[in-house]
Amino acid sequence: MNRLPSSASALACTAHALNIIEKKSLSHEEMKALNREVIDSFQQHVNPGFLEYRKSVTAGGDYGAVEWQASSLNTLFDTQGKEYLDCLGGFGIFNVGHRNPTVVSAVQHQLEKQPLHSQELLDPLRAMLAKTLATLTPGKLKYSFFSNSGTESVEAAIKLAKAYQSPRGKFTFIAASGAFHGKSLGALSATAKSTFRKPFMPLLPGFRHVPFGNIDAMRTMLHECRKTGDDVAAVMLEPIQGEGGVILPPAGYLPAVRKLCDEFGALLIFDEVQTGMGRTGKMFACEHENVQPDILCLAKALGGGVMPIGATVATEEVFSVLFDNPFLHTTTFGGNPLACAAALATIHVLLEQNLPAQAQQKGQMLVDGFQALAREFPDKVVEGRGQGLLIAIEFCDNETGYSFASEMFRQQVLVAGTLNNSKTIRVEPPLTITPEQCEHVLSCARKALEGMRPRIANINYAKIC
Repeated sequence: MNRLPSSASALACTAHALNIIEKKSLSHEEMKALNREVIDSFQQHVNPGFLEYRKSVTAGGDYGAVEWQASSLNTLFDTQGKEYLDCLGGFGIFNVGHRNPTVVSAVQHQLEKQPLHSQELLDPLRAMLAKTLATLTPGKLKYSFFSNSGTESVEAAIKLAKAYQSPRGKFTFIAASGAFHGKSLGALSATAKSTFRKPFMPLLPGFRHVPFGNIDAMRTMLHECRKTGDDVAAVMLEPIQGEGGVILPPAGYLPAVRKLCDEFGALLIFDEVQTGMGRTGKMFACEHENVQPDILCLAKALGGGVMPIGATVATEEVFSVLFDNPFLHTTTFGGNPLACAAALATIHVLLEQNLPAQAQQKGQMLVDGFQALAREFPDKVVEGRGQGLLIAIEFCDNETGYSFASEMFRQQVLVAGTLNNSKTIRVEPPLTITPEQCEHVLSCARKALEGMRPRIANINYAKIC
């Protein structure tokens, strides 16, 4: 028998939630009750699968660390008052730290004026952010379409490339093995992991995948597509594969891909959703080799860890396909005033504090330390690698990687695996992490490796990896 909705029950739920939201702190009994409530609601109404693998939930499921508030730019508290050093960074959104005061202030001041736009009058902050990105991004990138996430920014890039290339008879897209571009049907067509793709087949037609970093494979695919009449509309790449395991391409690969795209009349799309906004030691990872795309996808850290926002930035030539009918691709909330305020403040902080250069310096310190640990623990660690503060530690197998992340959690340092490479643990802290905190991370990593058991029982690695 179907349960009838109850407005009274829903009202009680919202009243309870607002009471929690407005509290500055919780008593011990309130904390215990909230923990039980959160676990139960995840089990009954969110997804019980999340409780199965979260390091923050005990094996018996009777306790879960419940996030409460940021305690500094680089740390956060749970409801029990435990403080965690965040080296996961929300999968790369906290480049300027948690609750960066400049970003929070910009959003609060805009909230007092107008949170969302009317859709009829011109919204000033969207114009200001688009101009700022045109100034900041490399090459001839000029026009921006704003959305709410990285996946949406990739969807816009695919549609933009299609609209530009379809009159030229070009419909094929090339992406890379190990790529992660999102999980909506269009973006998932470019994403390369079979676990994510198979349940939703058939996906968008016309996508091919080649090994990342192999310029010969890219050249061969472009030639073969031309031979069969499946001419390539665009090549989509992450300059450094994030979810693939922080995979750096060989030197010269990205410039060579740019040259091939020019030769075959294909657009070059860089997905910098994770690598952008200073993460790798430059504002954008493609700047390490001075390569300029035709379309650039941004999100994650663009909103400063305060508001979600994505951006698809393109050259005037490519973007002009939307000039005659700007309603070909639209979004209700994309480019809203609060998100644009957060993005403008984020860019200001990144530039004013020169955080990309700090990421390069502190990232090298961590990579050197992880490489030393790899030499010290060759039975567990394959290597440490990274660029800037996009860093990975690759382990001998999935179980060892998960065990390491669990040991780090017990030492109150947050790290986690990558989605497409389950042996690899990412270390992706805010760019505001201090040198002293970097030393603490390396010390905890050593303790974790020394204390690790060979395996953790009762974990379904196949499911979570």
